[in-house]
Amino acid sequence: MKRREAREKALQILFALDSPEVDVKVSMNEILEGTTPSAFLQNIVDGVKQHQEEIDQSIRYHLDHWTLTRLAKVERTLLRIATYELLYDQETPSSVVINEAIELAHTYGEDQSGKFINGVLAKMTT
Repeated sequence: MKRREAREKALQILFALDSPEVDVKVSMNEILEGTTPSAFLQNIVDGVKQHQEEIDQSIRYHLDHWTLTRLAKVERTLLRIATYELLYDQETPSSVVINEAIELAHTYGEDQSGKFINGVLAKMTT
């Protein structure tokens, strides 16, 4: 599984997990349709869940005139994934992390999601 596909699957899994009644294993099995997750995908999902409080705190700090709960679930989830990678998984250059998040925002978000994601993540890296 390529990293872009892993990020896309992580978005789908973590999006589903944004509802408290959803189980991680059930969500992952449904989205992956029985295939084994790559180590990169597993690291993203586990890392975001493990560090969600710190990740959300960092996102809140960089939001202007927004609250985390006011964000659409897609944007909130993409910001969590990218923030996890920026803070805890420095294997990928920040420019690649940001670009991947923007591309996924264009695919899954609203018209302005890519710009919004770019603005928040750019503040984190400066």
